[in-house]
Amino acid sequence: MPYTPILATLGYVLSPDRSRVLLVHRNARADDAHLGKYNGLGGKLEANEDVAAGMRRELHEEAGIEVISLQLRGTLSWPGFGKQGEDWFGFIFLIDGFKGEPPARNAEGDLEWVPIEDIERLNLWEGDRRFLPLVFDGDPRPFHGVMPYRDGRMQDWKVSRL
Repeated sequence: MPYTPILATLGYVLSPDRSRVLLVHRNARADDAHLGKYNGLGGKLEANEDVAAGMRRELHEEAGIEVISLQLRGTLSWPGFGKQGEDWFGFIFLIDGFKGEPPARNAEGDLEWVPIEDIERLNLWEGDRRFLPLVFDGDPRPFHGVMPYRDGRMQDWKVSRL
């Protein structure tokens, strides 16, 4: 059967001093599948945009910022991750240059600047703890991971770098 995942972007915005990252605390909607979790910013790609344009659009919509510089850190395939078991495929970015000032919150929840070393202490998806170190490790090679989920739980984790 062909693999036809939902395509999405996920971005981690660095503070100008590179010590903190902008995360959304998903606490705004009771029906949110991510309720209570901390996430990067991003969302589904639109049919008429490339992944970089999609990331820029999502950051403008969710944080009111204009992206000046970003790096593709890797890709992740999340079979079964969606609320109804949908497959997702994400392009993971590190944003190291932007203009503007993010608001205190958006439609999904509070926007918070979190020290990078404190991310692990937050309420994250189980799988985020596996790939987030690769986003911030400074290795110039992109990572490519597969992280199957079933019933909201990570089942496995495989990753490679080119």
